[in-house]
Amino acid sequence: MNNIRNQVVFWSSFVYDNWKFYLAATFNGLCYVGSPNKSFEEVKEWAKRRFSNLELIEDDGALQPYIEELVEYFEGKRASFTFPMDIQGTSFQQEIWNALNEIPYGETFTYSQIAEMIRKPSAVRAVGTAIGANPILISVPCHRVIGKNGKLTGYRGGLEMKKYLLNLEKEREGITNI
Repeated sequence: MNNIRNQVVFWSSFVYDNWKFYLAATFNGLCYVGSPNKSFEEVKEWAKRRFSNLELIEDDGALQPYIEELVEYFEGKRASFTFPMDIQGTSFQQEIWNALNEIPYGETFTYSQIAEMIRKPSAVRAVGTAIGANPILISVPCHRVIGKNGKLTGYRGGLEMKKYLLNLEKEREGITNI
């Protein structure tokens, strides 16, 4: 008899301005924020790669707390997030994603600065790879990382969105959460 339980992942979508996002969460917290205007297939494929015995369930109510905070962020009313996150990755990725959460709202760091933060200054490329694997856009602020020359670099959400998020944070610097 097979006693392996299905991994339940709830999903929903939300629209902000001209962007539509798919979100996914487990019972432990938000686990994925999709790229803007990508199809449901993106979240479905991501979840299939991460979870065995996957059961994807559409549940707008389960995702509502996450959507509310993301909308507040987009409206310039929120500088950080209070919802739980269930972010899966290697210990190195976890270390990088934790470092991203240390970048203050409205500021940018370079890949080199992140490598120095984790005391691995020669691991700049590995840092970039881990940042690129961040499954929770916006909430884990990989958009705050720029190239050493100050230029915007790759972002799963697209450079247009990265620029938008950085400008939003610069304009709203100093806000406090509701």
